[in-house]
Amino acid sequence: MELKTHIESFANRLKAVEAALSNPEVFQNQQRAQELGREFARLKEFSDIGNAYLEAVASLAENSQLLTSSDAEMAEMAKEEVARLESEVKRLELKVQRGLVPPDPSDSRNTIFEIRAGTGGLESALFAADLHRMYTRYADERGWKVEMMDTSIAELGGLREVIFSIKGQDVYKRLKFESGVHRVQRVPATEASGRIHTSTATVAVLPEAEEVDIELKSDDLEITVCRASGPGGQGVNTTDSAVQVLHKPTGMIVRCADERSQQKNKIRVLTVLRSRLLDRKIAEENAKYAAQRKAQIGSGDRNERIRTYNFPQNRVTDHRIELTLHNLPTFLQGDIDCIIDPLMIDDLNSKLAAFKLESQ
Repeated sequence: MELKTHIESFANRLKAVEAALSNPEVFQNQQRAQELGREFARLKEFSDIGNAYLEAVASLAENSQLLTSSDAEMAEMAKEEVARLESEVKRLELKVQRGLVPPDPSDSRNTIFEIRAGTGGLESALFAADLHRMYTRYADERGWKVEMMDTSIAELGGLREVIFSIKGQDVYKRLKFESGVHRVQRVPATEASGRIHTSTATVAVLPEAEEVDIELKSDDLEITVCRASGPGGQGVNTTDSAVQVLHKPTGMIVRCADERSQQKNKIRVLTVLRSRLLDRKIAEENAKYAAQRKAQIGSGDRNERIRTYNFPQNRVTDHRIELTLHNLPTFLQGDIDCIIDPLMIDDLNSKLAAFKLESQ
């Protein structure tokens, strides 16, 4: 791949974006200004890496010529420098190549999480609660903010369903690969004979949508309010605070009852609806890199899974990258970067390979 041409192209785009940001009229549209600001930051980083790469390539060429110098000491010094520069050029070349891959425009968004019990009865609900706890602890460790939106509680502290948001830097970028069927193999708390059961829970990770992304027409919405039920405090159970919205064109139904305020629940339920519709829109526009929400979470059957949590073997296996680790207790405590980082690298390498093919 000829990288110099790409580096020069990005440098020209950087100048154009910088010129646009110097125009005060751009800031009359805050969304456009933010998009240009993010693009400028990305282009500046790429430009710096690209310049360092070109300088390393030039230095490598100069030192390679000195290898045949009649001055033995000079030739020896050049040999050492060539070895160092060859390693540096390879390192920078990989960074430049990865910088060529267009970023996912949703990476900087906040995220809506939906976790549901799958096959396995009460045990699957207990596993859904484990996953919810794992993600909230991971968010806490990274300094992200978690807000509950709706819950359906099962026996023994399990969760039939939980919807919550996570807000912070690069939330969707790091957690979008968690969408899918998660499988657990263990002896359930309800099992008297000690037999190992296999259960599942489904996870859907949606980029949080804004009003400018998805326009909701009042005629397309059927909004109903009712009294919340289940645990949540006296105020929740004695007021008509729960809100349910039916999106008529798609048939999507969203419910939120976590707040005492009907207005707050309405805001949250519309946020979830927009996020689901945005996820659907992304899937339609870019089927190569995204999938519709239904495809994300699958049916919940045991043979559809992205990851297995095997308690007897202290093992967690991600089936997409065929990575197995034996640290299940710490993983469920929220220490999940050991799989998230390899997933991000694998996704980047896949996109880079596709970019190379398109550039040929």
